[in-house]
Amino acid sequence: MIAKSLLPPSSVASEQIVIAQVGYVEDPDILGQIRDGFQNFVDSGQMWALILGFVLGYWFSGIRRG
Repeated sequence: MIAKSLLPPSSVASEQIVIAQVGYVEDPDILGQIRDGFQNFVDSGQMWALILGFVLGYWFSGIRRG
């Protein structure tokens, strides 16, 4: 009780708004969202760019060391 009375009224109101927003979930299918996001990652070619970046980065670091 003492800690709440020390807070200015504006911060208390913003805490109540955040708590109200946390309770609302638009799409509860979390695993489906992850699957769709990963499928988009693969379909858009970003997976190949990531693999190519790892290979070229490893190759470049090998050249710099040796």
